[in-house]
Amino acid sequence: MSTETLQLRNLINGDWTLGAGREAHSIDPADPSGPAVATYPTATAAQIDVATNAAVAAGRTWDKTGILARGAILRRAAEILASRAEEIAVLMTREHGKTLKDSRIEVAGTVETLHYHAGAARRPNGATFPATHPEEVVRTVRRPLGPVAVITPWNFPVMIPAWKIAPALLWGNTVVWKAASDTPACAVAFAEILVEAGVPAGVLNLVLAPGPLGTHLVENPAIAAVTFTGSVPVGEHIRGIVTGRGARLQMELGGHNPALVFPDADIESTADLIIAASANSTGQKCTAIRRIIAVGDAYDALREALIPRFEALRVGPGQSVESDLGPVVNARAADEISAAIDRAVAEGAEVIAQASVPDSEGCWVPPTLLEGNRNQAISREEVFGPVPLLMRAGDLDSALEIANDTDFGLTASVFTDDERIVRRCLEDLTAGLIKVNSPNTGSEIHAPFGGLAASSFPAPREQASDSAAEFFSITKAAYHRLSPQA
Repeated sequence: MSTETLQLRNLINGDWTLGAGREAHSIDPADPSGPAVATYPTATAAQIDVATNAAVAAGRTWDKTGILARGAILRRAAEILASRAEEIAVLMTREHGKTLKDSRIEVAGTVETLHYHAGAARRPNGATFPATHPEEVVRTVRRPLGPVAVITPWNFPVMIPAWKIAPALLWGNTVVWKAASDTPACAVAFAEILVEAGVPAGVLNLVLAPGPLGTHLVENPAIAAVTFTGSVPVGEHIRGIVTGRGARLQMELGGHNPALVFPDADIESTADLIIAASANSTGQKCTAIRRIIAVGDAYDALREALIPRFEALRVGPGQSVESDLGPVVNARAADEISAAIDRAVAEGAEVIAQASVPDSEGCWVPPTLLEGNRNQAISREEVFGPVPLLMRAGDLDSALEIANDTDFGLTASVFTDDERIVRRCLEDLTAGLIKVNSPNTGSEIHAPFGGLAASSFPAPREQASDSAAEFFSITKAAYHRLSPQA
């Protein structure tokens, strides 16, 4: 794997521009003292303003380009990304730390996302309605909102940006994208592909700026919509700004996702799926299983099945084919996860299984299975790592009560073949996505994605072309003849 340090620039009004702020860099979390993955001067508030002004100026021409032409650009971007898939996956593993397998899956999913939204260009754009007057025709037309601020996290540094940027561009909006500081090289690589595919100057702007400057971006009255994925505190801060000035807002803010396991479940396959959904990507997914709620007789059998599987997980550099999971993204994240484990134990939880980690410098966190109850904070507060909590429930009602005992409501899994239980869970679980006999993680690009409660803002969803953050407004037009026709 290459150890070359990349020199990064911002994309502002079609030019790759050096930032005017402080020097920053990204690291390989498996080798944090090694060569930096990338270095760059950060963008300043003034440069973000230039990028926003460029997005405003490019808006009308991009809208008039036509949706079919915009869809063709997205299709070309998908083709370029597919041709560079291994290169981007290797870069992602180096900068993020996730295994090459996980990086390849993300790149493939991003290619699919671009193709999907490219194809949506040929779907109906509006509808016609009956009119009272026989000479009148009433129809609706979708119109772009204007410049969109896209603020993305580090855990899926290419796929989540594609979820947001592709539909925004398709519907004729321009974009100012503030990428995550931990994975700037992945962001630059994706922006380069979009530019190569034909996105014009000013239509897509990428700023590599520190987190606090996200506030400056979303405060700008020229920004018509904001789409954000990240933490609850930052999301609440953004919500206050954006809704206060009446702009469109879409947010996804994490989860504390339960897996409910009932006595009739196939315990061996269920344990395998729980391992995958709690430990893949080192647990750094908003959809990862955080709580395992075993009901009645399922508890002891599931506990026995999970312990050896957790202990057998292999932690190591993401580029190694022997690694099941890599490091977490940085030392701060590792410290936060370790502190959460210590706090849970101090509150009465027990570590019942833990994998080993390399005896080397790196942002290593051992996959840890805790056994506990609702009295521990970890049963309600999200820990962004491979640290699920195994809990006991006496019956279905108790399991639902435990599952809903959190502010979040993103995803949930239910393991049972009893349709009565499934119906109850679909009705009573607080979750935007419920999967039966399947891991919490993963969703279909053609179906809307989003959570309930504190996991999402009550607004448009992501992914599905008809609802993808609704990067459009709807205009109703009525056509009426002024005089009879011969």
